[in-house]
Amino acid sequence: MLRRTLMWGLPLAGAVGAAAVADCWLAAAALADARQDLRPAVNLPISRVVLFNSGVGYFSRSGEVDGDARVDLTFQEADVNDLIKSMVLEDFGGGRVAAVSYDSREPIARTLASFSINLNGDTTFAGILRQARGERVEVTTTPTAQNQPGKVTGSIVGVEPQAGPNGVPVSVLNLWCAEGMRAVKLTEVQQLRFLNPVIESEFRRALEVLALNHDAAKKAVSLHFAGDGKRRVQVGYVVEAPVWKTSYRLVLDAEGKGGKPYLQGWAVVENPTDEDWTGVRMALISGRPISFKMDLYNPLYVPRPTVEPELFASLRPPTYDGGFARRGQGIPPDDKEAFQLRALNAAEKQGPFVDGDRLGAPAPGKDAAARLRGLADNAPELGMAVRGTVAPNDFDGEAAKRLNRELAARLGTAAVGSAATAGKLGDFFQYAIDHPVSLARQKSALLPIVGKDIEATRVSIYNAGVQPKHPLLGLRFKNTSGMHLSQGPITVFEGSTYAGDTRVLDVQPGEERLVSYAVDLGSEVDPQTGPGSGRITSVKANKGVVTTVTKVREEKKYRIANRSQTDRTLVIEHPNRTNQQFKLVDTPAPVEDTKDVYRFQLAVKAGEEKTFVVTEERDVSTQVALSNNPDGQIRFFLSLNEAPPALKAKLTEALKLKAAWDGQLRDLNQVKADLARVGTDQDRIRKNLAATPREAEVYQTYLRRLAEQEREIDTLTAREKTLMAAEFAARKAFEEFLANLTD
Repeated sequence: MLRRTLMWGLPLAGAVGAAAVADCWLAAAALADARQDLRPAVNLPISRVVLFNSGVGYFSRSGEVDGDARVDLTFQEADVNDLIKSMVLEDFGGGRVAAVSYDSREPIARTLASFSINLNGDTTFAGILRQARGERVEVTTTPTAQNQPGKVTGSIVGVEPQAGPNGVPVSVLNLWCAEGMRAVKLTEVQQLRFLNPVIESEFRRALEVLALNHDAAKKAVSLHFAGDGKRRVQVGYVVEAPVWKTSYRLVLDAEGKGGKPYLQGWAVVENPTDEDWTGVRMALISGRPISFKMDLYNPLYVPRPTVEPELFASLRPPTYDGGFARRGQGIPPDDKEAFQLRALNAAEKQGPFVDGDRLGAPAPGKDAAARLRGLADNAPELGMAVRGTVAPNDFDGEAAKRLNRELAARLGTAAVGSAATAGKLGDFFQYAIDHPVSLARQKSALLPIVGKDIEATRVSIYNAGVQPKHPLLGLRFKNTSGMHLSQGPITVFEGSTYAGDTRVLDVQPGEERLVSYAVDLGSEVDPQTGPGSGRITSVKANKGVVTTVTKVREEKKYRIANRSQTDRTLVIEHPNRTNQQFKLVDTPAPVEDTKDVYRFQLAVKAGEEKTFVVTEERDVSTQVALSNNPDGQIRFFLSLNEAPPALKAKLTEALKLKAAWDGQLRDLNQVKADLARVGTDQDRIRKNLAATPREAEVYQTYLRRLAEQEREIDTLTAREKTLMAAEFAARKAFEEFLANLTD
């Protein structure tokens, strides 16, 4: 069946765009002005709804048209941007899509300013007349004394304020009439009519724009199809929609006879539109496709520069940016088929797209080149490469046959039939409702999507951070339904008795997951923290830095008591501290571990008490840089049994060098103390000399002592100089030995 369409396919698993629809929008204005299609609009009911978890929904409308036809749709203003971005139109049976027109969203101030009479703002009568200066008008004034209204015809000169009775200003309309200037008070004007039909039409259109702007919540979109005879047409688009949700019921075997739990799943869907859904085919996509909004509805105006003409200027030398390699080059002829298949693989990874009435691939019957280009349209980033490198003659001969066979094999398995209950959809999962769905406007519904027996084992789950005393009753279930289970709440029943609620995240087919739904009052767990220990395991030195490794050991005891009359399988969730370098030692391996917890599983019989111990160790490294401080650090490392003999020998040598330096430093300090003592004594003697007469006998005694002290100072100064050199050499030798100490 022949058809013409604006674009190939619509990706249902990502942020959808409809760049190819842009040509359609360009014809909208011309079509609106022509107003040549006066036929009643054709109704296209919603035939398919696909809801996603990213806040959007794909809606498909299909029906039959005859000849040239117009389809009128109404959308919320907030949905028009998504509509422009994603709408796909298809006309089957030889027809074509003529154009799409929609209500403009030109800013009203800009639209009103484009008319001869600008009605922006709170326009007054006088303000309107001022804008119409020069226009001919017919003015009807208040009745005269003979009870007849007066009529004046003339051209508007202007409006001016004049003083009225009691000093109140009055606006006066000045007209140029056949008999000359006339002034008419605006308070006396009963009627005014423009005699220029152009101005009259402009004024009416401005008023229509104001009236239409009052109902800005809804926007009309008209789809125009051209062709002969009866044929089927379809329009699909993606707009904002509520996220569909899931809710589950899990029925357990209350009698304990080993029956498998029964899982029933429901999808919660809403119809937020103003249109009833009657017999629509519905699919629910589980995944997180990227979706975004873009302002395509508001007209955008870009400021343009003003360029002066260069009448006699010389030609400016052009500049050129570096370009890409020419399309088609760099692909040897023998590799073209491989390239085409790689493009096909990459395009298919973009996910399925809408084609006709179903999810699937391009319609069969097309040649390989057209079909590959259709897939390229579905993968925008490949479109340029495929169109530029794959020419029609590249598909001639055996290569075309092989590629067509490859396409046929793939397209035969790509479609997801709506009769299937669930199926894989690339990286997503689809629930296709088996029967048509009817849902009234602004209503919600529960639709069954899962009804399967699953494998599950009863467990009690203990986590001190959740409940410090009692474990929780739960299940370790395996998703054997063959379906992807979307996240949602689960209501658990023991037979016909309500047992509790739980919640599950997304579960892939075949995946195991724990759920808990009630507190296990028949079991009790008492977690106790052991005393802990730490011991040094190694001592090493490297260039004066001594590294000690201490093994820290921590112990956690879980005292368990099963006071119920049934055996329990207990799952203990212990914190996973691998990020703190802890590792399990002398502990049974966990049945599984997550980023946050280890899960240990053990059986506890009815009335039994047990103790489960979790022991963890980690190595803590401490680095100490040896320095010329007091030798307590060196003596500490010497005392460690873990220090190797070679390191102890070097540390002993370091102590000897430190002792030699300490001796030199001690002697130097003593000499400095003696110099300070002599200096103090000299100050005392000089003060006494100043206060003693020269003829006194003690005066000569002071002089002799000063002379002796000067000789002593000379001796101490020389010794100080020698000791300073010796102390410096001893300190340098010690520090260099420490800096190079390695073992």
